[in-house]
Amino acid sequence: MSNKRGNATNGAEAMVRLLDAHGVRHIFGLCGDTTLPFYDALYRLDHGMQHILTRDERCAGYMADAYARVTRRVGVCEGPSGGGATYILPGVIEANDSSVPVLSITSDVSVSSIGRYPLTELDQDALFKPLTKWNGVINSAERLPNMVRTAFRAMTTGRPGAAHLGLPYDIQKADVNADDLWAQPEFGTYPAWPTAPHIPAIEDAIDAILKAKNPVMICGGGAILAGGEAALQAFVETLNITVATTVSGQGTMSDSHPNCLGVVGSNGGVPATRAVIDEADLVVFVGCRAGSVTTERWRSPKTSTKIVHIDSDPMVISASYRTEVGVVSDIKLAFEALNVALAQLDVSKVDFGGDKRIAKAKGIKFKAFEELAASNETPIRPERVIADLNAVLPSDAIIVADPGTPCPYFSAFYKTPHSGRHFITNRAHGALGFALGASVGAQMGRPSSKVISVMGDGSFGFTVGELETVTRYNLPIMFIVFSNSVFGWIKAGQKTGFDERYYSVDFNRTDHAAVAQAFGVKSWKVEDPADLKRVFKEAADHDGPTLVDIISQPLQDANAPVSEWIA
Repeated sequence: MSNKRGNATNGAEAMVRLLDAHGVRHIFGLCGDTTLPFYDALYRLDHGMQHILTRDERCAGYMADAYARVTRRVGVCEGPSGGGATYILPGVIEANDSSVPVLSITSDVSVSSIGRYPLTELDQDALFKPLTKWNGVINSAERLPNMVRTAFRAMTTGRPGAAHLGLPYDIQKADVNADDLWAQPEFGTYPAWPTAPHIPAIEDAIDAILKAKNPVMICGGGAILAGGEAALQAFVETLNITVATTVSGQGTMSDSHPNCLGVVGSNGGVPATRAVIDEADLVVFVGCRAGSVTTERWRSPKTSTKIVHIDSDPMVISASYRTEVGVVSDIKLAFEALNVALAQLDVSKVDFGGDKRIAKAKGIKFKAFEELAASNETPIRPERVIADLNAVLPSDAIIVADPGTPCPYFSAFYKTPHSGRHFITNRAHGALGFALGASVGAQMGRPSSKVISVMGDGSFGFTVGELETVTRYNLPIMFIVFSNSVFGWIKAGQKTGFDERYYSVDFNRTDHAAVAQAFGVKSWKVEDPADLKRVFKEAADHDGPTLVDIISQPLQDANAPVSEWIA
């Protein structure tokens, strides 16, 4: 179409140009009247970006989060003023506290109308400030380019995090100096300008590890965020150290690697793996906040255990444990430095026997699992679902799991055959409804992989509207719903901690297959465990979206790998 204004630059056009200059390729968002100039600029200008219309601003944030995790690019979501700004908040805070760079752009009422009670006016600056690493409302067109660059710099340097930009309506129409529309290209991906470790701290860490008799590493999401899996694995293999992960750290090493113990903590850990942590005389926390779930409320490891802590954020080091050595560094650079230091020493006779401890613990863990996974009981056991999925899914599959039933079972028992980002869940705040929206971002970001979105029926009810988005783009996502008519995590907490006084946690069963079919999703309802593997294979092979509705055992009655329901 013709562009009557040519490339004259107003605020909306400047925003489009700057996003494009920073390497943005996908924007997830929902339209609103205060966003009309921005949408018009996206329509008129030549750029390399695709806008994904969502049905809910919250899901736009979740999509941008998962997209950023699988692409290593900044994820971008947008929404309108007022209710749109409030709806987008859950995705922003989840990304920020998971150290994922997501830029949230919300349009706003005109600067000239502030204080005169315009429709949808609210203080966006105050609203987003506690939820983001960096935040600002653009109250001057002259400031727009630098504020966009600042947001990208903040999101991708140091500990990654979320940023917010408020974009008032009149600023979108005001003139912006075209000569100021440039980007620092490094800030389009993360980690940008990573910080290397202080070499004396590396030497102290090596010394502490080599003096230990039974060291164990607990890896959070930081290693994957930094792309440090290979460097970490080389260090681990040199010394034959045990490596455990948090839920977010899954993929630091392949689950089949002899040095990978798997997930520990109250969500996904089991007694056999907990014992390995408790027996350690030194624990090395790697890109991990050592929070309540990972440490089972700071009881495993014990507070008397010697600690080495490596993290890009100095604030998490020694926050919960007295630390013998702290190393502030990007995780990839830290392990590259550790490998260099190790190569200068004679460690040919050092063997901490991690593989043997792991083989023993995992043997106990999976013996119990396999007995339950072979069950033909109905309602279907979650263990059977995991086992049959493991047998069917391709090796590059991406699992996007909601809290509730999926997270502990997939964390404990799903076997990821490769290191890297193959498992996504929202561990920072655990809001229900994450997986359905996030799977769209994962599929857009990694279109060659099979994406599996797993949720409970409580979660399904939160974000079911995004099935229309999925069918509109014909995304070949495979959805799995654990259908048991209960907010199971809360009911399990009432069972174990409140003498089975069940209150306001049960709801009616929904025919999720029928609902999905109404959206145009090919669907199955499975009540017999003997049908699972066949249905999973058919769903995985289908070239469009699918949903498998599984009538499953309620979580409060299951043998879930959860040591504490209130963590």
